[in-house]
Amino acid sequence: MSDDDNNGTPEDGVRRRDFINIAAVSAAGVGGVTVLYPLISQMWPSADVLAESSAEIDLSAIAPGQAVKALFRKQPLFVRNLTPKEVAEAKAVPLSELRDPQSLEDRTVNADKNKKGKENWLITMGVCTHLGCVPLGAGPGEEASRGAFGGYFCPCHGSTYDTAARIRKGPAPKNLQVPPYEFTSDTVVKIG
Repeated sequence: MSDDDNNGTPEDGVRRRDFINIAAVSAAGVGGVTVLYPLISQMWPSADVLAESSAEIDLSAIAPGQAVKALFRKQPLFVRNLTPKEVAEAKAVPLSELRDPQSLEDRTVNADKNKKGKENWLITMGVCTHLGCVPLGAGPGEEASRGAFGGYFCPCHGSTYDTAARIRKGPAPKNLQVPPYEFTSDTVVKIG
């Protein structure tokens, strides 16, 4: 009996070695996935966070000139029904006068066809872009605290926003943020 008979043909040895390598790499891959899956899945948002990822607001109770506060992702949200006079004042401001130039249309109406004709609805986050304080002007009884430009006034450091929630005076670097939203009907808006 020769050595080749005991060990098989050289071709068989290569095949066995390849099989062992493939099996070892496959076992390592399965082990890696088994270890990494719990680590990655614990970073996914929980059910309560996903439930807060959007909010629906009924606009039918908000009169022209009135602003209301709501909560969106545990932060204040301002929803304001601009009067025709406020819309005209916001449109009349030259963009060159603004620190963060955006027109009223940029902030209320965009390419989404569901928002056409809704320039009177201004929806912004109620967080000052300076240090995160909540500006006055959207809550009940805060109408007199809207500042010199008729929008919102941040009492922490004096940032003043106009009726389109654009920064006009004070240390805030940017306009109040406009969250993603869409109108699901004429009187309901879905934020997020």
